[in-house]
Amino acid sequence: MNHSPNADEARMKVRELIESIRFAMLVTTDSESAMHSRPMSLLALEDDTAWFFTDMNSPKVLEIGRDHDVLTTWANPSSQDFVSARGTARVMRDVSKQKELWTEMARLWFPDGHESPNLALIAVTIEGAEYWDSPASTARLAIGYVRALISKETPKTGENAKVRFGTG
Repeated sequence: MNHSPNADEARMKVRELIESIRFAMLVTTDSESAMHSRPMSLLALEDDTAWFFTDMNSPKVLEIGRDHDVLTTWANPSSQDFVSARGTARVMRDVSKQKELWTEMARLWFPDGHESPNLALIAVTIEGAEYWDSPASTARLAIGYVRALISKETPKTGENAKVRFGTG
């Protein structure tokens, strides 16, 4: 029996999936309305805000400055977990927050640490999301496949929900 999550459960599920996946594709729009996507590493998810490091000279900073509406997509194909989250992005320099979120892996791009001159933060406040959470078990997928062949219906093998955050 499939359980339909209530709004709070669905928001918690989105947060859990994002924190477990940790890597996103951040989609922004340029001045000609072309979308651009690039991989980003999640530093933290606080309340409904995802934090990322960026270089102040990167094109995404200009794009967010022109249009703060963004999309983040999160995928873990091995566990069949997927999230698409739309939100509002802002770019900021905050040395104390940069220090709080600092990870030594970031030193590859920012050799002067959390006080690197080009280091900035992107904060994406999630306004809405959709997630897909399916069983990763090969046996369960095989059973769903066989049932679909017999019944000619799409199997109900996972959970999918659209979720609103805040006022989004």
